[in-house]
Amino acid sequence: MTDPLRPTSAVEPLDPEVLIARMQAAETRLAAHAAAERPGLTRADEATGERWERGQVFAHLAEFPVYWVGQIRAILAARVAGEPEPIPFGRMKTDPGRLGPIEARRDEDPLRLLREVDNGIGAASGLCRSMTADDWRTCGRHPTLGSMTVAQIVARFLVDHLEEHAAQLDELASGTTGV
Repeated sequence: MTDPLRPTSAVEPLDPEVLIARMQAAETRLAAHAAAERPGLTRADEATGERWERGQVFAHLAEFPVYWVGQIRAILAARVAGEPEPIPFGRMKTDPGRLGPIEARRDEDPLRLLREVDNGIGAASGLCRSMTADDWRTCGRHPTLGSMTVAQIVARFLVDHLEEHAAQLDELASGTTGV
């Protein structure tokens, strides 16, 4: 059975309102975790082995939605300017622009960081509502994942990513992370 919330092909756009609803649902889950102290570490990332404290998760959540919205806007602007597809975008997990803010902000109040997450989700929602069918099909090239449509970029780097971090915090709260 196919998932109606995921594209069935590399060029099929998702329903923006479904994407926005998923991001808002993740934000609701995150809000519940921001208000509660949760000691311990997340389950290890399969690719890197990284394990994060709650503060690191919230620091990352505060920075990545706005980053990916900016990347998508840059892809779309490059296409309009005539750059051939796939248009380079993105970063790797080892990028200092990703790691620096996580480390620098890990001790900030998660409720304060949550406001930034909400602002990022608002920017992502506005972007989703503004894109045309051609925008959704525009192709970018990630340094490790290769060619991806904007639909795939939104699904993977915004929607799924928010849900993944909400799941990390769900596990941390339930004590099922192995630590």
